[in-house]
Amino acid sequence: MPPRPFWAWNAPSNPSSVARVPGVYGTCIQGAHQPPQQMDWDFGVYLPVTVWSENAPPRAMAKLYFDLVETSLKRLCGEHGWHLDPKTERCVRVHIASWAHIDIPLYAAPEEKFVEVMEKALASATNQVHYLREAAALDESVDFGEMPEQFWELMEDIHVARRDGTWTPSDPEDVAKWFEDRILEHGEGGLQLRRLCRNFKAWRDYHWRDGGGPSSVLIMIIVARNFSYAPRREDLALESAAAHLARELAGDVVELGIGKENFNRMDAADRRLASERATTLHRELDKIRHYGPGLRQAAVDNVRAQFGARIANDPALVLNDDSGVVRSTEAKKVAAPFVGASHSG
Repeated sequence: MPPRPFWAWNAPSNPSSVARVPGVYGTCIQGAHQPPQQMDWDFGVYLPVTVWSENAPPRAMAKLYFDLVETSLKRLCGEHGWHLDPKTERCVRVHIASWAHIDIPLYAAPEEKFVEVMEKALASATNQVHYLREAAALDESVDFGEMPEQFWELMEDIHVARRDGTWTPSDPEDVAKWFEDRILEHGEGGLQLRRLCRNFKAWRDYHWRDGGGPSSVLIMIIVARNFSYAPRREDLALESAAAHLARELAGDVVELGIGKENFNRMDAADRRLASERATTLHRELDKIRHYGPGLRQAAVDNVRAQFGARIANDPALVLNDDSGVVRSTEAKKVAAPFVGASHSG
């Protein structure tokens, strides 16, 4: 059986029973080491807050928020054989299988913002030709505790709770919209950008077997904001992105198009390690590209050393760097060079 690509499907040992779920960014992948690595899905919970002090909810409320959600989930977990992980700091985590878990970030926003946005969403629906259908869908969404997409696009002042009682400004819609803008910006190259993000997540999973390393969002932001489309040359795009990762993983990563949040949450030692591994990746990709035709197997071995055994061990898939480029270029007549008179002596 040939190795599966990193992003082929999101499933346990019986893939026919699980639908594909690409995730909000379309970059969800299967871990390189399962177990202990798991696939994860995010389902945020949003809470309207009446008391809003010092530009954030009260500290005590964050801990109560975690208690409320985890208490509500305990019965459901018991019914399905799932279990809660109380160690996660930025979300509630539910392990649903040995190969997957669900993360539930706990968001809050001022109650008046919820009311204001709800009114805007309803007003928008009334202006549509299909008012009755849209208004009914909106009411149904509210009944089920869900809100339509346009609701979240209008919401502001969103904070996410941490288990230690602190709050951090964080709007997941901002990141998702920013990334989708980059995908659309590059046209045909958007698909290559998604593939690069998957490939680097696979590289991360292979080298950080027990977790840690750069987060998926951190990788995605660095790759996306430095991306340059390389038609039919995934190797060049990968090599270029690796160079940017090597440089940027060593420091803070703030994308002003999203906000002021620092997405590189690794400490100094982990940043140094991540940067060193990305530097090694870039160096290996550059070296492989300069191998001669007789080193195809060595090229495959070097790539597998960086990405793992899911890279097909088939040297026949390796092409020369200049294959077809010279032959496919039509010859052109050029003026003969001028050679001046010379004297020998």
